[in-house]
This record gives sequence, C-alpha cells and structure tokens, in this order.
Amino acid sequence: MPATAAPSDATFFIVLNAGSGHTDRDQRRAMIESVLRGASRQFQLTIVDEPDQLDQIAQQMAQQAAAAGGVLVAAGGDGTINAVACQAVTHGCAFGVLPQGTFNYFGRTHGIPEELDEAVHALLRSNLYPVQVGMVNDRVFLVNASIGLYPKLLEEREVDKKQFGRSRFVAALSALKTILSPHRRLRLALEVDGKVYRLRTATFFVGNNRLQMEQIGIAPLQAALEDGQLAAVAPRSKGKLGMLWLLLHGALGQMGRLDQADQLATYSFKQLDVKVRTLSRRRKIKVATDGEVTHLTNPLTFRVLERQLLLLKPDPAG
Repeated sequence: MPATAAPSDATFFIVLNAGSGHTDRDQRRAMIESVLRGASRQFQLTIVDEPDQLDQIAQQMAQQAAAAGGVLVAAGGDGTINAVACQAVTHGCAFGVLPQGTFNYFGRTHGIPEELDEAVHALLRSNLYPVQVGMVNDRVFLVNASIGLYPKLLEEREVDKKQFGRSRFVAALSALKTILSPHRRLRLALEVDGKVYRLRTATFFVGNNRLQMEQIGIAPLQAALEDGQLAAVAPRSKGKLGMLWLLLHGALGQMGRLDQADQLATYSFKQLDVKVRTLSRRRKIKVATDGEVTHLTNPLTFRVLERQLLLLKPDPAG
C-alpha cells in the first residue's frame, strides 16, 4: 500500500519497557536520547518499570501524542508493542516501534532493525504505512492469538526465562517440556462464512504476521495475510508431530518448512467465531495475544479490524 510522508517535526512519545531487551534500561534510554537529540528531534520518553503500569502509561502517552499530532512509539518486545499499538488504534495516532524482545516478529516483518541505535535512526527516516490489525473479542493482536496449549506454553516459558535467562534456546527447551507434558485437547465449534466446523485440537493458532506464516510453510495462509485476511492453523487430534512442528517453527521462531500439512486444519477469513464446547458460555478462557496471556469470554470472535494502524517504518526499497 502507498506510504504517507511522516511530518519531519512530529514529536515522538516513547514508551520504554524496562523489562525488555538485553541491555540495561539506562543504557537504552541514553542511546535513544542521544540519537534523537543529535537529530534535533523533539521527544518525550517514559520508562515502564512495573508490567502492570504499561497500559496506563501507554494510554497517557497516546492521549498526548494524539493531541500534539505526534507519534506514539513502543520500545520493547511484541507484548509491549501490542499494548502500545492498542492505544495508538484507540486514539488514532501514528505508531512507531523500537524492537527489544526475544523474537521481534512485528519489527522484523516490517523491516525495522533489531539493533536499538539502528532502529532509532530508521525511525527518523521512515514513512507511514497502513498495517493490518487483528482482534479477538476486544483484544488487539498484531502477530498472533491462540488458545489451548500455546497460552500454557507462554506462561511456563516466562517462568523458565526468569530462572535461566531470555534467549531463543531457553524458549525452545521450555516449549519442548510443555508439549511433552500431559495436556487436554479442545473441542471447538468454528463458524466462518456461514459454515460450521467441528475440531478437536491441543491448540488453535490465529496468525496476523507474514514472517510466522512463512516459517510455518503453508503458502495459502501467507497469501491470505497479503489479501487482508487472518490465517488460522490447528493440529488435528492425531499427529503430535504436526503440533510439535507448529509450535516450535511457527510460534517459537525456529526456521523450517512444514511437511506435515495433512495433519493440520487451516482456515483463512475476515471473521471467525470459535466456541470452546467443553466450557459454558459464561466461562472465561485463556487467550494469548502477541505473547501475553489474558482471559476472555467464550465464545471468541476473531476478526480483521477495519481501521488500520498507521506504522512508521522504513520504505521497502530503502
């Protein structure tokens, strides 16, 4: 889609998550401030020290960005980016990203450098592009949303990361441990385009990220994202190998192609309704959105948000 030139004097309102990244927060803050001051760019930077402060601080910064015609910027991993992007969508302000997480799917997909100083320099020379936003009930997701085994995997991965450190190797070992442990299968009723499907699966995964779909290796799902849809994939009740491949290659950043596609159920859609049949309508269900686990009301509605996010990112040719 065509780019819109970003105002060269727009103020950056930066939300920096102290818990993201591999370097000290003061080092990261100093680097961001040095680059922006060197470019004579106006900015306001707020550090989030406690995770439960993130939504409130992001909301406050979004309000200021919208009032000033500025750019709301998230400095953190995909979970931080999700929380800040939600406020950018709500308040209608432009959005920028300084990726600082373990996998950085969102930033990598849009050509944003993972090195902090390079990312800040890229922010200064970027233009605005519309980016597709996914919704599950009232929650935004930019990368993926899922139910079943994957939210459990994320919770256990966070515990292991606190003990053994943040790395893709630790994440992969933690995932293996979770997958090989006993777990229940979901009984789902899916409705898409007026058709109802019954499915038993350990996990149901909805993607909104081209890079992940490339790694899963199912070409129609990748094409669906390019066509303004979301893509869903779930291992069938038989075939642990398909589930293992999906979680390790699609959700955990390991490279490879999926050769067991017959063991997977796949769907592409603008809107899909999912009822977990083993739960009552009033029960809450764990849902992971961009790596953060929350509880939403069953049934779930996954859909493409009509109002797209305006993302400040480097031009594809540059």
